[in-house]
Amino acid sequence: MKVLIATGRLAERTVRHSVGDNADVLVLDVDVAAFITPHRLLPAIKEQNGIYDVILVPGLASGDFSMVAKELGCKVFLGPKHAYDLGSVLKLADGMDLSLEVPACELLSDIWRELALETLVELENNADMLAMIGDVKLGGGSRMKVMAEIVDATGLEEDALSLKVIEFIRKGADIIDLGASLTSSVEDVRKAVRVARKVSTVPVSIDTLESGLLKAAMDEGVDLVLSLNSSNIDIVGKDVAEAGVTAVVIPDAGNSFESLVHNIQAARDAGIESIIADPVLDPIGHGFVDSIVRYARFHEEYPEIPVFFGAGNVTELIDADSVGVNATLCGLAADVGSCILFTPEFSEKTRGSIAELNTGARMMALALTRNSSPKDLGLDLLVLKEKRRRPDVAIPEDSLPAKRFAGWELDPLGPFRIGTVSDECGGMIVAQHEDASITGRTAKEVIETIIKMGLISKLDHAGYLGCEIQKAEIALRLGRSYSQDDDF
Repeated sequence: MKVLIATGRLAERTVRHSVGDNADVLVLDVDVAAFITPHRLLPAIKEQNGIYDVILVPGLASGDFSMVAKELGCKVFLGPKHAYDLGSVLKLADGMDLSLEVPACELLSDIWRELALETLVELENNADMLAMIGDVKLGGGSRMKVMAEIVDATGLEEDALSLKVIEFIRKGADIIDLGASLTSSVEDVRKAVRVARKVSTVPVSIDTLESGLLKAAMDEGVDLVLSLNSSNIDIVGKDVAEAGVTAVVIPDAGNSFESLVHNIQAARDAGIESIIADPVLDPIGHGFVDSIVRYARFHEEYPEIPVFFGAGNVTELIDADSVGVNATLCGLAADVGSCILFTPEFSEKTRGSIAELNTGARMMALALTRNSSPKDLGLDLLVLKEKRRRPDVAIPEDSLPAKRFAGWELDPLGPFRIGTVSDECGGMIVAQHEDASITGRTAKEVIETIIKMGLISKLDHAGYLGCEIQKAEIALRLGRSYSQDDDF
């Protein structure tokens, strides 16, 4: 199959690099590829005097290119929005038709996601790094890793802690951090580390400033310690060095740049070789911008030291959906050279932060490779908004305005009580009737089961149940709570 790629002057280098020898490239007399029109394209192709099976025009180009296809007797499709993706599109274009209305990157979104995930695996396998914790690469060319803190892990029962570790890893945690409460004993820490290491498939860290607790965790084989500063380096520094454990070093009270640098030097003097620096991310309203500047300065002056980024300090202290906040924080973290994204998922509003940061980290890795903004990557953090709106319908001239029903009568077969149960697979809808209790993961399967069992006899009741059960499914998908008859 012979393919021609049409582009503009500014994108020529990227296009040629992306397509290699797999297609010919036609550079039109425009700077921006999106400005290519059918009337510019047709004479340029005729002048080139080539014969092609497929012509790909920029995904953002507008106009009716079907006239070009008809005139030349070949297929013309919209390519991807970004020139970098042409190589991947060409791999898929042979044997399948693309579109003249939808850019190839949107049309192939499912395949695009698989390609993005494959690319990430390849990038990570080939990436250099600044440090290693177990099999986990940190810094360098590797993607940012997510450290998930289990708050008050030392106070949890063994089964509860085991389940929490497994849950966090399933959500995308690359490192499990065990939070030690202020009342934790040495034995509490030993037990928590033993339990976590027994079930964890990723490195485990301990989160405390107490020297005795740090030593106990190292005795049980913890992989990383949080945190060291002037209050404990003199006491446990040599123990950390002898254990060969990685240490996160923080500044003293006040979070000054100078104290962070001083504490890092003290850690080195104690013989600690593997050090991660935490300049400390301050919450919005409490020095957030100054802390970002501190991060940028540290990475510029000490690029060889991995950087720890406490995203949870921001998400826990802002009443906003964590998805967008975490996406933005991932971008900031990448820009200041961070290698670890830290989050606790402590409050209800931040549930899902582990998965969000994991996806955000992958997006930044792909964007860096493509030298692009973190969009149109095959992965995204869009939950309530969409990239492309489906068309609205026109209101018929003879339409009738809807009216609320005057009143309800109880179904002779009895009412239903609808509820939800959250679980690691997304949750279950529960429909309770005096004759049966039905559970399911989708509204469709629950309402169809109710109908098949003959538990409903009135159309108004069926309509009501359909609305409520669908509302319950949406709540589960969004990680929200549900209450029957309440506004959602």
